[in-house]
Amino acid sequence: MDFILDLQRGFSQNKSAENAVAMEAYMKNHFPFLGIKAALRRSILKAAHAANKQEVTYHARDISLKLFELPEREYHHTAIDILIKQLDKKFIPEDIELIEHLLTTKSWWDSVDAMAKYLLGGYLKHYPEETEGVIARFSTSGNMWLNRSAIIFQLDYKKQTDALLLFSLCEKHSASKEFFIQKAIGWALREYAKSNPEAVKTFVINANLKPLSKREALKNL
Repeated sequence: MDFILDLQRGFSQNKSAENAVAMEAYMKNHFPFLGIKAALRRSILKAAHAANKQEVTYHARDISLKLFELPEREYHHTAIDILIKQLDKKFIPEDIELIEHLLTTKSWWDSVDAMAKYLLGGYLKHYPEETEGVIARFSTSGNMWLNRSAIIFQLDYKKQTDALLLFSLCEKHSASKEFFIQKAIGWALREYAKSNPEAVKTFVINANLKPLSKREALKNL
C-alpha cells in the first residue's frame, strides 16, 4: 500500500532513539517505539494521507489492520486515528468485529481507551439497537480490556448517557481487584457526573465500590 510506505518513510525520517526510550518506559516496555510524539506523528499522518487520500478513504479498515501488524506503537495509534476520522458516522454493521479485534490486539490502556470512547462509542451511537447485545458480551468476556471498554464506551455521551446501564456495569464489576477496571469505573462515573452530579453521588454512596473507584468518581464533586 502506497500510504503505508509513505507513512513508514516519514516515520523513519523523524524517529528519535532518545524519545523512544522514555516512551517505552512510560508504557512499561510493552511495545517498541520509534520515538515520535503525538503532534509530529499526526503531522506525518496528515502528509501521507494527503498524498494517498483515495486509498485511505476506501481502504481505512484494511490499512488499520496492517498497521496493527507492525511492531512500533506509533503505527497502532495511527491506525486508531485513521479509523476515528474515516468511520465517523459511516459505520457498517460488520465494524463491530473489527473494533473487537483491535480492542483485543496488542492491548493496553492507551489504545483501548481511545477505541472504546470513539470507535465502540461511535458505533453504538450509530447502531443503538446493538448496544444491549454488544455490551452484554463485552462485559461478561474473560478479556479485561473488553470489560473496561464496556464500562467506558459512553465517555463522550454526556447527557445521552444511559445511566442505568452505566450504573449496572459499575456494580457488575465493583468487586474486581483489577486496577484498570477499578479506574474505569471511577472515570466513567466522574465523566457522567459532569452532566448529572447528584445521580452519581447517590449511586456512589449506595454502591459497594472499591476505594479507588469511589475516589475517582467523586474527584471533582
